[in-house]
Amino acid sequence: MVGTAAAPATYRAAVFDMDGLLLDSERPVRDAWMQTAAEFGVPLTPAAYLDLIGRNHHDSALRLRAIFGDDALLADANRRASALLAERFGDKPFNVKPGARRLLACLQAARIPCAVASSTHHAEVGRRLTRAGLLDFFAVVCGGDEVARGKPEPDIYLLAVERLDAHAATTLAFEDSGHGALAAIAAGLGVVVVPDLKAPEPTWQVRSVAVLDSLDAACARSTEWFGFACS
Repeated sequence: MVGTAAAPATYRAAVFDMDGLLLDSERPVRDAWMQTAAEFGVPLTPAAYLDLIGRNHHDSALRLRAIFGDDALLADANRRASALLAERFGDKPFNVKPGARRLLACLQAARIPCAVASSTHHAEVGRRLTRAGLLDFFAVVCGGDEVARGKPEPDIYLLAVERLDAHAATTLAFEDSGHGALAAIAAGLGVVVVPDLKAPEPTWQVRSVAVLDSLDAACARSTEWFGFACS
């Protein structure tokens, strides 16, 4: 699947979302919250949950507060969802998404500087990437608690580009969600989207460099985008 936006011949830096893009974490987190809502008798619909994907903790909490209707109840639900994840994963890492490790290794070998721009808190981003064995691929890690406005606002991508000492126009973002794609576009980056839980939406699909089925497909286009062949 490919969008209609044209890409420059070569990008010189890359910025990656984490959950749902590098790590298969969106599904277990969603399942924990849906189970928690059912146990608490709260009508959290799949559509309402999908709207949380890509948002930072603050913005997600505001929407969950409206659904749960009470701060104390939401706090209890958050503890329950966290406990369910701990029961199911413990210290095990989330699975790495297909093609992620290969693409990152190729970019590292080609000396393309890479950053993470995740809506998850900075400390948790580091913990998840460390457990998955991916942290060393990144020169910069940015978390959602480090910016005033979350995705779809451009703040976290602007921060990532600044920390990389890169230029937005020659930096390619990789995202799985519409909120993230719009954030990257608003910051002036090119964006490749590999949808996870949410299907492509016309509002950002036509403004993306490409919409792909996996990061393996991104490896196949490394010459076009970064000027080297990913073996």
